[in-house]
Amino acid sequence: MIKVLLDTNIVLDIALRRIPHYFDSESMFRLISEGVIEAYISATTVTDLYYISAKQVGGKMAREFISSLIEIVHVAGVDEHVIREALNSNFKDFEDGVQHFTAEKSNCEVIISRNIDDFKGGVLPVRTPKEFIENLK
Repeated sequence: MIKVLLDTNIVLDIALRRIPHYFDSESMFRLISEGVIEAYISATTVTDLYYISAKQVGGKMAREFISSLIEIVHVAGVDEHVIREALNSNFKDFEDGVQHFTAEKSNCEVIISRNIDDFKGGVLPVRTPKEFIENLK
């Protein structure tokens, strides 16, 4: 089973049904339910997800989505080591650095994101959902 870290934008695509990205992101969740991949999200993704989705769909629906989500994905911790690594890295976006080092700490093999360019300089490969699925075939 392949271990992947889902970037926040992938989870938001599902939670908010952001078309056209929803369809490729939904395919990733199908792979999770079929046992093809083992998915992780960072703890910061959970708080970002709640904050952004509660504004659009309300707190109750945001909580329900997160409750369902954590039944099928692992929540990877963000500790001081991850924060230090991100602070001392060459990532332009601190948040992407946190995602990258959370994935490393969780022994993920790949990061799934629509913002591939944001992860340049990291050691882990980054794929869009579409690229990842095409490489599985």
